[in-house]
Amino acid sequence: MLHESTTVVVIGAGPSGLTLANLLRTAGIDCVVVERQTRTYVEQRQRAGVLEWRAAQMFEEWGLAGRVLQDARVDGTQEFRIDGVPHLLEVAERAGGRYARILPQQFLVQRLVAAFLEDKGDLRFECTDVRLDRLDTARPTVTYTDAEGEQHRIEADYMAGCDGFHGVSRRSVPDGELTTYTYDHRIGWFTVLADVPPPRHPMFAVSTHGFAAHFPRGPRSSRFYLQCPMDDDLSGWTEERIWEQLRLRLGEPALPAGEVLEKAVVEMRSFVVDPMSYGRLFLVGDAAHIITPMGGKGMNLAVFDAETLAKAIRSAVRDGDEQPLRDYSATCLDRTWSFQEYSRWMTEMLHDSGDPATAGPFLHRIARARLKRLFTSDHAAGLFADLQAGIG
Repeated sequence: MLHESTTVVVIGAGPSGLTLANLLRTAGIDCVVVERQTRTYVEQRQRAGVLEWRAAQMFEEWGLAGRVLQDARVDGTQEFRIDGVPHLLEVAERAGGRYARILPQQFLVQRLVAAFLEDKGDLRFECTDVRLDRLDTARPTVTYTDAEGEQHRIEADYMAGCDGFHGVSRRSVPDGELTTYTYDHRIGWFTVLADVPPPRHPMFAVSTHGFAAHFPRGPRSSRFYLQCPMDDDLSGWTEERIWEQLRLRLGEPALPAGEVLEKAVVEMRSFVVDPMSYGRLFLVGDAAHIITPMGGKGMNLAVFDAETLAKAIRSAVRDGDEQPLRDYSATCLDRTWSFQEYSRWMTEMLHDSGDPATAGPFLHRIARARLKRLFTSDHAAGLFADLQAGIG
């Protein structure tokens, strides 16, 4: 077994792990990133696509914007299509000129990988049999087997669990140390990635036919979402049915059909653990919380967690002040619950606004009133814009 030592071991090379690793390198703090998947898999994995204004500002402040945000699409307008009628909300204008960027996750990850490696960062793919030990001691360890079959044991001051909901990090915490909060939204989403030109503006659509959405995922690709039963069978979504339902729900009879690159049923669930740390292990991003895709907050929460932890570790290493590390969980959870509330509010408003038979006539009319308020009340539109842009 090869024995090694570093300051921080980052478990997972998704948006949270790579953001943390790059920020630590910028701060002059040694770290090693351990990732189970291949580089190709990590760089091609498609998930989120919206980077908030404050997240973009974070990369600016750390000197990474030039390498990470280039060519990110700026769109300050959100379209709501209600029963086929378009309603535009000028989000950036109402948020004081602050706007989100369209940056598909795979592009962000590719650029973060490139930046880390350009700075001579230590990034290791295809690490199997990962195990975390001695987390409640001053020098926890991680062991793993590399692609050539050699075993490694790394001792560090801090461990960052950035390996998602199904990763090993959270499972390494002893039973009873974390409180888990979960919520099933009782809604299913069928999602399709297709070679179809992106919409002019990100679009939510509600009608009696059910909820749908159309978002850009690159210059020539689109991500579509369709409300479906929670236990829906993926095989039942033929290409004919996909395009028929999208044209119907989006109110676009001329929507072109393109090659379907990926399709999946998304679980609409929420999950939060408290605290987001145990001993010298700090949980980051999806390892600590899952949020529905509604509102595009998941990737943003991940990079905000990463920045909070990077600053806390910098304070501990440079100044000997570990109070920010002790505050890490409370700081992140305050933001997490705020984003969970926003996502739940959006989920109710847009899904209950659709088919009255799904939500019931009372909740349907409540949701329609909420939706209407966005276009009749400057205060309601302004609050939505602040939350959507990431400044509320």
